[in-house]
Amino acid sequence: MDHNFKNIEFMAHTNKDILELFEAALAQMQLPEEPKKLYDPIIYSMSGGGKRLRPVLLLTVNEAFGGDLNEAMHAALAVEIFHNFTLLHDDIMDNADVRRGKPSVYAKWGENIAILSGDAMLITAYKHLAQVSPASLPRVMQIFDDMALEVCEGQQYDMDFEGEKKVSVVDYMLMIERKTSALLSGSAMIGATMAQAQEEDIKKIYRFATELGLAFQLQDDVLDSYGDEALGKKIGGDILEGKQTFLMVQAMSRATEQQREVLRTTHLSSVLSDEQKIATIKALYDELEVKHASEQQIELRFERALSVLDTLSISDEKIQPLREFARNLMGRKK
Repeated sequence: MDHNFKNIEFMAHTNKDILELFEAALAQMQLPEEPKKLYDPIIYSMSGGGKRLRPVLLLTVNEAFGGDLNEAMHAALAVEIFHNFTLLHDDIMDNADVRRGKPSVYAKWGENIAILSGDAMLITAYKHLAQVSPASLPRVMQIFDDMALEVCEGQQYDMDFEGEKKVSVVDYMLMIERKTSALLSGSAMIGATMAQAQEEDIKKIYRFATELGLAFQLQDDVLDSYGDEALGKKIGGDILEGKQTFLMVQAMSRATEQQREVLRTTHLSSVLSDEQKIATIKALYDELEVKHASEQQIELRFERALSVLDTLSISDEKIQPLREFARNLMGRKK
């Protein structure tokens, strides 16, 4: 695992270019062949697609601040391997049979193998991180460790919320800041740190990625109930699970006690079909105008993220790929 990625020319890359460079580096990653039941699930999960948001952001930030993508590539691999490790363990906790449209590692190999392969992925992530240049390593390791712990905290809050009758909007935002935004903001900070960006710029990049991560998760919440199945997302899954999403949290804060009881219990009904359950909750969402409130929050967070970029100390030309990343993430054309 001591690859040097020396095939990357120093030039301004688009997000698409950086994704291709990362996929090429990932394809070079070598794992032992035995024991197969430990390493095959890792290869299976890492080759399962995904948007590679975190490594692409890390590398995009790194290049924007004049870093060397060859040197940053091991850190990019570390954050992507870590992200996929969290998904393996998430699927066990959620009893999830499907991940990215195919059987999850948990469904395919069972719980024990999913736990152990996940553990091996975490170790592999740290092995890549250890190959960061000695000058950057202490700070990068600190950022990575803080990020990893925040993700665990976010997951615990998410599980705690399952047993709560009512979750505040503030608590929900805190949870998704840890569970979703932390990986993006940590990746962005690592990219900037390895490029030896100014401390003020590193703080701003953290804010940019945090706000963008919040906008992304809130949009995902809305799309789960109001998206288009043609985009490959099954509508209403969160409703059927009785999940605490931004829509549900907003609805609970606006509802009468009678409406709250409907929001709390509809997914448990043995009389209603899945379609009726989804329709019942969405009718309440519409009545309480939570979709509109959610879209306003998404827009606010997205605009905040973009406005941070305008304050960076680098040229507008170097900032442009970061704007491109933000718009692509949110599905924006302009």
